[in-house]
Amino acid sequence: MTSTEIQTETKKKMEKTLEILKEEFKSIRTGRATPGLVENIKVSCYGTLTPIKQLANIAAPESQLIIISPYDPSILKDIEKAIQQSELGLITNSDGKVIRIPIPPLSGDRREKIVAQIREMTEETKISIRNIRREANKHIDKEEKDSILTEDEAKKVKDQIQKFTHENEAKLNELLRQKSEELLKI
Repeated sequence: MTSTEIQTETKKKMEKTLEILKEEFKSIRTGRATPGLVENIKVSCYGTLTPIKQLANIAAPESQLIIISPYDPSILKDIEKAIQQSELGLITNSDGKVIRIPIPPLSGDRREKIVAQIREMTEETKISIRNIRREANKHIDKEEKDSILTEDEAKKVKDQIQKFTHENEAKLNELLRQKSEELLKI
């Protein structure tokens, strides 16, 4: 593997890790209605687990309300059951055609607990990014030992990978800051 391939592969892995955290943050309840809150909840129907976003239209017409309109009305109860079993603590109202989910405001204590949860998630993602860096550095050391890379090339690649690590950690810190502000804003 060339030094460019190592850098490209490492950068892609780090960016993918960041994207996964962004998706996880979407499902965290902030006291404001967003389709991302429920879209990835898995529903047991048709003999498989399927995300709600593949089974229904999800809208947030108001800041405190989510409306789910299933494409197939026969799975309405399955969707309702999946939402109630999720850890979001949401209450559903159904009229037989659509599901309405009122989003109650969060208490101050609950907001603090959620902020602590997202800090922990962010720290786990930082650890993943550092593990990706460590794997890349091991690969570089092996390439250098096998005389595929020179000592100078290996150092340059390691420096570049460290730069990717710092950039992604800065992005993680910014994501954490934004989500924390969103949660703590009343």
